[in-house]
Amino acid sequence: MKIPVFHVDAFSATAFAGNPAAVCLPPEPVSEQWMQAFAAEMALSETAFLTPEKDGYRLRWFTPRVEVQLCGHATLASAFVLWQTGREASDRDIHFYTLSGLLTAHRLHDWIELNFPACPLVTAQAPAGLLESLGVSDPVLISRDDNIYVVELGSEAEVQACQPDFARLAQVNLRSVGITAAGQPPAYDIVSRYFAPSVGVNEDPVTGSIHCRLAPYWAQKLGKNNLVARQASPRGGTLRLRLAQDRVFLAGQAVTVTSGLVEI
Repeated sequence: MKIPVFHVDAFSATAFAGNPAAVCLPPEPVSEQWMQAFAAEMALSETAFLTPEKDGYRLRWFTPRVEVQLCGHATLASAFVLWQTGREASDRDIHFYTLSGLLTAHRLHDWIELNFPACPLVTAQAPAGLLESLGVSDPVLISRDDNIYVVELGSEAEVQACQPDFARLAQVNLRSVGITAAGQPPAYDIVSRYFAPSVGVNEDPVTGSIHCRLAPYWAQKLGKNNLVARQASPRGGTLRLRLAQDRVFLAGQAVTVTSGLVEI
């Protein structure tokens, strides 16, 4: 069986920026073991696997180490590939059936808007070793959603200057952590970075799922439901966020870098 594979840079309008994802379109289901092995071989933060289901697609996401419940940039990349290759009509929303429920993608000219669940944060204490591994001594606020933490810092400069000790951070009792601060309007309202060494991703270039947490957090703090977000990783990326009750609409752009076939 030959499987089409696409390498896409998501949350960017140009190649070699944003967050790279692999998108695999097997014509029939493949084993979970093969998907995990292929994701490890690709060595990207996420590899997406799409198979037809109902009126859309079953969508699964794998890091080089584990399957995850929610991934924004690989969902954006998946929708982009389906529209770009003509597998889906440009005027039709795409339905994805995932571990996080039904997700949809809507085309807005050269942007793609994803409909994701909002994940409100609650104030929390820092797990042992977290602040030390980040090199942060004076956080504004620490919050969490389940085992994903968010640390607000005092300025964008602090976010950009952060140099985590990834080996130490991987030993902290959490899945991942985002750091964030207010941005510089009108260019962007908020800025962030995201680290997940325990699942094989030291720093994720641009992360849709953490913005499901940052959108309600900053919407309340800034008093606005429409936000422009900048993820300040070395590659960098921009997202448009819209909070609507219990949903976050994340919009971004994407570009295909390369494509080919893999045999199984």
